[in-house]
Amino acid sequence: MAERDYYEVLGVSKDATPDEIKKAYRKLAMKYHPDKNPGNKEAEDKFKEISNAYEVLSDSEKRNAYDQRGMDGVHDMGFEGFTSNDDIFSHFADIFGDFSFGRTETGPERGADLRYSLTIPFMDAVFGSEKKIQIQRSEKCEICHGTGAKPGTNPIACPECGGRGVVSQGGRESGFFNVATTCRRCGGTGRIVANPCAKCSGNGVIMKTRILTVRIPSGSNTGTVLRLSGQGEAGMKGGPAGDLYVVLQVQPHPMFERKGNDIIYNLPLKYTQAALGGEVKVPTLKGSAMLKIPHGTQSNQTFRLRGQGITDASGKTGDQLVKVNITIPKSLSQREEELLKELDGLS
Repeated sequence: MAERDYYEVLGVSKDATPDEIKKAYRKLAMKYHPDKNPGNKEAEDKFKEISNAYEVLSDSEKRNAYDQRGMDGVHDMGFEGFTSNDDIFSHFADIFGDFSFGRTETGPERGADLRYSLTIPFMDAVFGSEKKIQIQRSEKCEICHGTGAKPGTNPIACPECGGRGVVSQGGRESGFFNVATTCRRCGGTGRIVANPCAKCSGNGVIMKTRILTVRIPSGSNTGTVLRLSGQGEAGMKGGPAGDLYVVLQVQPHPMFERKGNDIIYNLPLKYTQAALGGEVKVPTLKGSAMLKIPHGTQSNQTFRLRGQGITDASGKTGDQLVKVNITIPKSLSQREEELLKELDGLS
């Protein structure tokens, strides 16, 4: 079944502001929240659908990819949709922290995604390559294994919030929802580490610098996003690590210009060659090729070298477009001037 348009799912226009999108999602999340609809499979599916829509439309890069290429663009960025409600709650903790349904502390939390901008040479993008990058990220502490507690001890439930991570004020007389705020004592984790790990000071994670290898596929271009699964920030409470998204920026080439899978080359041509025709050698991505110039070739005329362009990930190869730029000498010898005058008299 084809997925519904995400703007339609949230009931917003395509030019909706981030605040309008967030407001629409909050309203629908209250309506379809699983704690308000226990055992209702239809409401659960709807809850996942609106959460997927919000994840895409609330992220400027994902939204731009969605507007341009639909779900194909989003999938290329590595987003396949949420697989569980707990994943949704942890991902949008800033939103669901304001809801109070008597929900206990959430389970494992997925780590945050990271973004890295990588500038590469033109030819590395054309033919593919491997690059080493250095990133700094949080990783699970190897001493306490992410618990934050000294080995041999365990965190305890926060006595202030009872392990829920939030404290509530008000009651049903103020509406279906209580007014909930993040617990100041545990910082919203629902846990207190009485005996913190000496290595990570009770945080459960430590910062480390890593060298990673990024494989650049052939045919990549500026804006190509590469996903390195599990190479983002460490998860909390035993949750999986986030992903690392490498965004490519391709440097310009001194001779070639790219247009899709085609390559454009500006060929400087003497006016005598343009008039008389002949063969000239032109550079290509893989070396050089001979190009036949017809008699009377005009400036800005374009010739096509088939199959001499870029091969993309699908195996489709473009062409090289050779654009003629006729050059006129700034100065002439006496003999050249005599010949041109003679030629002008014949025309």
